[in-house]
Amino acid sequence: MPSSTFSSETAGSETVGAEAAGSVGIATDRFERAGFVRQTASDRPGVAQPVPERDVPVQPWGRIFLGAMFGAALLLGGWELYWREWDATPGHRNSVGAWAEQRARINAGEGDATVLVGTSRLLFDVQLPEWERLSGARPIQLALEGTSPLPVLEDLAADPDFTGRAVVDVTPDLFFSGYALRGEAVKHYHDRGPSQRSGHWLSKHLLETRLAFYDPDFALPTVVRRQVWPLRPGMRPRTHVRKLMVLGPDRNTHMWPRVEFDPAYRRLAQDIWAEDFGGPLPGMDTAAKKGAAINAQVVRTLKAVERLRARGVQVVFVRPPSGGRYYDYEQQHLPRAQTWDVLLARTGLPGVHFEDHPDLQGLDLPEWSHLSAADARRYTARLQPLVERAFRQQETASNAERVAVAAP
Repeated sequence: MPSSTFSSETAGSETVGAEAAGSVGIATDRFERAGFVRQTASDRPGVAQPVPERDVPVQPWGRIFLGAMFGAALLLGGWELYWREWDATPGHRNSVGAWAEQRARINAGEGDATVLVGTSRLLFDVQLPEWERLSGARPIQLALEGTSPLPVLEDLAADPDFTGRAVVDVTPDLFFSGYALRGEAVKHYHDRGPSQRSGHWLSKHLLETRLAFYDPDFALPTVVRRQVWPLRPGMRPRTHVRKLMVLGPDRNTHMWPRVEFDPAYRRLAQDIWAEDFGGPLPGMDTAAKKGAAINAQVVRTLKAVERLRARGVQVVFVRPPSGGRYYDYEQQHLPRAQTWDVLLARTGLPGVHFEDHPDLQGLDLPEWSHLSAADARRYTARLQPLVERAFRQQETASNAERVAVAAP
């Protein structure tokens, strides 16, 4: 129960507060101040903090807006010109939206098509127009850079709409490690909504073919990140892969000319690959771990292949060319006898290895991992008949097996 002393002190403070408010010219119902001087709570004891009010000064807002737009256009134009001087040109982005657009063709009536599943080697090295010229049908390009083909192959195995043929790229360090840099593309395809679809459409039709700097490698945040920054003790330098490709509207891809014709840029691309050549792949530092990792990926492949073959889908494996220090690294840590030969033996499927065909060798690999644009066309012209022959042999064997099963 409050004492009379407390009540009198409270009343007295209210009186003092009111007098203080009056002495500084503050009304109790509305806070007013001259100019832009802001009173604080300490200046008006006993008065609640008022909502600040400030008049918007009269300014030439129209001219300010036009000046801001002009400045922004000037900066964007300068950034665009800078990259065009560096041989950059507008082109399509290798986005998850672009991949999903091609994946959707299988569920939109093209489920009987030939589908290319793999890494950036199949993406760069197989030229869709050349394949179409030889076979009469343009394949669907679903290869993803830096990504094992198995997430896509498993997705196709689970899709009853796919009844065509699959060409599967076996790049050793990606296939047998299961590494999937772009593995989110599969999830994006199944989860994408109207905003993702419309965003991709707007990007593809309004921006990508008009702005060279729209390429992710030329974005300002990317440029800032790849500057030389101090490293903490124990950190090793890690350089992100630079621009290597030119992508078409249906993901037909070839090497960016600068990689072929600029020795310094080509050497930069090689040096970036070489950053990973210091030792075995992660999780494969012992023979036992490496064997287990390889076996895990082969088992995944077997499960996917069994589901595909049950629907009559034919699968052919392809080992694209590699060279230089990249090939040496593959031979040291993932030799053919431990990888490719095991895969073909356990799946019972045919494959086309570049080492088995002299006409697939001796091609130009500027940065050791992907073919030049001209040699990619030559490679496709030589690879397609070999893959077609492997498909026919597989079909003949399947027919013979069915006849044998049906025979009394």
